[in-house]
Amino acid sequence: MPQQSKPVSYGGQAVIEGVMFGGKHVNVTAVRRKDGEITYLEVPKQDKSWVTKLRRIPLLRGIVSIIDSSVKGSRHLNYSADAYADDELEPEEKANQKEKEGSGWSLSMIIGVTAVAILSFLFGKVVLTLLPVVIENFLFKNAFDNQFLHNLLEGGIKLILLLAYLWLISQTPMIKRLFQYHGAEHKVISAHEAGEELTPENVQKYSRLHYRCGSSFIMLTVIIGVFLYSLFTYDNLWERMGQRLLLLPVVLGISFELLKLTNSVRDIPVLRYLGYPGLWLQLLTTKEPTNEQVEVSIASFNRMRELDAKLANVSATSEVPVATLDPVKG
Repeated sequence: MPQQSKPVSYGGQAVIEGVMFGGKHVNVTAVRRKDGEITYLEVPKQDKSWVTKLRRIPLLRGIVSIIDSSVKGSRHLNYSADAYADDELEPEEKANQKEKEGSGWSLSMIIGVTAVAILSFLFGKVVLTLLPVVIENFLFKNAFDNQFLHNLLEGGIKLILLLAYLWLISQTPMIKRLFQYHGAEHKVISAHEAGEELTPENVQKYSRLHYRCGSSFIMLTVIIGVFLYSLFTYDNLWERMGQRLLLLPVVLGISFELLKLTNSVRDIPVLRYLGYPGLWLQLLTTKEPTNEQVEVSIASFNRMRELDAKLANVSATSEVPVATLDPVKG
């Protein structure tokens, strides 16, 4: 990889009819509107100093990054949902709605989105952690005494639930398009890391799978959980569930570090296989994008890079507003 591309490892997220990319100084979402226009949400990064410090601490940095990306990602996802809903309105309805809306994000709106994002994340992790425990205990409680085998079955049930959920939602047209934009995001990052000029034709040559993906992280939490839980014994179902909740931050932290490791060794012939389980899961969470979807992903990435360069030596709070909203709506 060329030296200049090493300092920043770019990441992103698919949104409704668009893609969000995070840079060193700014997060940018590009959305394809119904009329073909591409509009943007641009939000400078304003991390607190204590958050920045936590990001440097192994294990803790994973949990901080997960919650932070969940909160910020929800804001960009809401923007794309609002844009999609706005495109579905009749002209008269759109005019009436604009009169009722403010010109930007209020503090209460930001706090509300943040709270919902954190609660949704925690609820999802708790359900996916505890439900397999209950199912495994119900099916195999008296079948044998080997706790490692119970943990292995618990991990298998968790994986089945996860795959079934992802397959089910991928059957809906909107989620299928969302997964296509997810694939477009990965392709753009891979093309950039390879030093390619970002054109739809060049980007489409790359795989929709990427080692540094949240889907890979989810798969790692299942695998790490099986082995970590086996280090502890339990006497009953409630104790077992309590252990899972207490160890959840540890599972997340270790999985994040392992994700970084698998990405760093992906070019080593033998060690590259460490990241394969996550890549297999991405076969469900990504789809092959169209050239039009890749164009949106490129537009988001290029705009993020452009703003990142402008903000490199400038204070984001003094030079750029907290959010630059869609000119059609804001």
